[in-house]
Amino acid sequence: MNLVTPLNRVLGLGSAKGGVEHWWVQRLTAGALALLGLWLAFALAGLDDYSYAAVVEWIARPGTSVLLILTSLTLAYHSWLGIQVVIEDYVHGGAAKITLLTLSTFAHVAIGIVALFSILRISFGAVS
Repeated sequence: MNLVTPLNRVLGLGSAKGGVEHWWVQRLTAGALALLGLWLAFALAGLDDYSYAAVVEWIARPGTSVLLILTSLTLAYHSWLGIQVVIEDYVHGGAAKITLLTLSTFAHVAIGIVALFSILRISFGAVS
């Protein structure tokens, strides 16, 4: 007994194709976040002063800005993947599932855009 439709067999879309890729991407982003989180923790611990001006100056450094952008966008993507799995596993109504997946996607994209905009704004000197 084969549960794959003939069209999916021709297209190479078996039952586990998307799930395995999703699982690997989730693990890859988790590993990246572990490294980026360690960098962030040590970088923040290494600051001499935690005043607003000192932190803005730290964020404005090119290397710090790039790593903060990578951290925030990877975090938003990793979170989106995790929330997607939770919604797919625990929401059983078709319309509710689609609505929540759509809202989750929009929310995570908005969070990523706001983080990117904020870091870029500081790094280009718009905030003092």
